[in-house]
Amino acid sequence: MRPHETQPQPDADVVIVGNGPIGAVLSVLLAQRGWRVTVLERRPRPYRLPRATSFDGETARLLAATGIGADLGRITEPATGYQWQTAAGAALLDIAFTTSGRYGWPDANTMHQPALEELVAARAAALPGITVLRGHEVVDIADGGQGARVTATTDDDTTRVLTTRWVVGCDGANSFVRDHLDVPVTDLGFSYEWLLCDVQPHEPGEFTPTNVQICDPARPTTAVASGPGRRRWEFMRLPGEPTAGLAEDETAWRLLSPFGVTPRNATLLRSTTYIFQARWADRWRVGHVLLAGDAAHLMPPFAGQGMCSGIRDVVNLSWKLDLTLRGLAPETLLDTYTEERRAQAKEAILASVQLGRVICVTDPAAAAERDATVLANRRGKPPTRPEPAKPLTGGLLHAGVAAGAVVPQGRVGSGGATGLFDDVVGRGFVLLVADESDAGLGEDRLAFLAGLGARVVRLVPGGRVAGAGEVSDVDGVYGAYLAGFGVTGMLVRPDYHVFGAASGVEGLRVVVDDLRERLRVAESAGVARRAG
Repeated sequence: MRPHETQPQPDADVVIVGNGPIGAVLSVLLAQRGWRVTVLERRPRPYRLPRATSFDGETARLLAATGIGADLGRITEPATGYQWQTAAGAALLDIAFTTSGRYGWPDANTMHQPALEELVAARAAALPGITVLRGHEVVDIADGGQGARVTATTDDDTTRVLTTRWVVGCDGANSFVRDHLDVPVTDLGFSYEWLLCDVQPHEPGEFTPTNVQICDPARPTTAVASGPGRRRWEFMRLPGEPTAGLAEDETAWRLLSPFGVTPRNATLLRSTTYIFQARWADRWRVGHVLLAGDAAHLMPPFAGQGMCSGIRDVVNLSWKLDLTLRGLAPETLLDTYTEERRAQAKEAILASVQLGRVICVTDPAAAAERDATVLANRRGKPPTRPEPAKPLTGGLLHAGVAAGAVVPQGRVGSGGATGLFDDVVGRGFVLLVADESDAGLGEDRLAFLAGLGARVVRLVPGGRVAGAGEVSDVDGVYGAYLAGFGVTGMLVRPDYHVFGAASGVEGLRVVVDDLRERLRVAESAGVARRAG
C-alpha cells in the first residue's frame, strides 16, 4: 500500500457469531463504547426456552453495566439459599443468601432466561451501531493481516461476506468458530444425562431454601427456582436406565409426584434430557478471532456458573477490544483475555465437577459413607455465606497486594445523590484514593488516565459532604476494604478487578506507570476510526 493510501473501512469493527445472552451482552458493551457491531445468528427467531436459571451477585453487577440494571428486579427473584441434602433431608451443604450482597445485588438471582434475553435485546435495539442478522449461518472465517472476512449463508442460499477488525465466537457448545479454528480442547470426560422438567405452579408456593440438591442414591435430584412463577426439577438418569421414554410427560409427572407436583396443581412447560460436559478450549484467540461463553468452556450445572462465566468472558473482552480498537493498546493485550479467563473458567469447571462427584452417587454404600463423613465434619456449624468472587491470578495485573481481587460495591454519596458506586461514579477505570495521594500524580499521569476515560475519585467518610471529585462512603464499604489491604488507593479495571493498590503518592505513581507501560502502543500502530 502506498503511503498516501488509506486502509478501507471494514463493514464492522467487530462481528459476533451467536446472539444468545453472551453474544448479545458483548454487542451492547461494545456499542456503548461507540463501536459498529454486527451479530450473525443462525436461528431465524429468538430461542424461547430457558437454559440457565440463575446468576450470582457479581454477574448481576456486570449485567447492570449494559444499562438494564433498573429492570433486573422485574424479571428475577432473589434466592434464599442453596442446600445439599441427604435422602433423609439432612444438610450436607448449606449456603444462606442475602438480598444485599457483596457486590450491591442479591447473592443469587433466579430468572427465566428468555426474559433476560428480551431485556438485553431491547437495550441493543436502542443503541446505534448494532446490526443483528438472524437466519445467517457462518460457514467460513478468513483471517488476514488487518482483520478477518466472515462468510454466512441464509435459508434461501444467499451468501453474505463481511469484513471486520475482530470476530468473536459466542456460538455455544457446538461452536462453528471453535471447530473452524481447530483449537485443542481439554475434556475431563465427566458427564451424566439428566431429565429436565420446567414447571409452572398454578398457585404461588414457598420453597425454603430456594434451591436444593437431593443427594439420594436412588435418584439424584435437583430442585431450583427459575424466575418468578416458575420452578425446575432435574432427575439423573440411573446407570442402565434406558434413555427411551425418559423425556416423556408421563415419566416427568411420575418423578414430580413425590414433590407434590401434579397435573392438578401445575403445568409442565417442558421435559427434555440433556448431557452436561466438563471441558475448555486451550486457546481462546487465534489471530483476529476469539472465543467466549460455551464456545470456550462447558461445565456441569451444580455451581450455577455456566452463564455467569460467559458474562465474565465478554466483560473482560469488551474493554480490551475497546482499547485495542482505539489504538491505546497493542493487539497483544488480547492475549491476557485467554490467560485471565481460561484460568478462572478452568477453576469453575473443576469445582463444578467436584460438586458433581458428590451428588451423582448411585451406590447406596458409597452414599452412606459420603453422608457420614460430610455430616461429621459440619456438625454444629451454621449455614455459610457465598465466597467472594474469584480473583485473577495472572494477566494484566500490577504485582502486589490486592491485585486481581474483585472490588465490592456499596452505596456512596455525591452531589446530593446517594446510590450504588457504579451508578453514581460511572463505569470504566477508576482510581480510588482515601487521602490526598492522587494530588502528586502529575499532569502526564492524569492525562494518561483521562485518555482511558478513567475517573479519579477521592473517598471521604460517610456522613461528610463530598466535594468535587469526591464521594462519601455511605456504608463504609470502601474505607474498610482499603484498610483491610493496608493501602490508601487502588486502580480498578472496568471489570471491577483491582489492577494494583498502594499507599501514598509514590506507590500510586508506580501503579499508574505500570499500567501505562503495559498498554504502551508501538509507533506503527494506527488508530481505528470510531463509528459515526
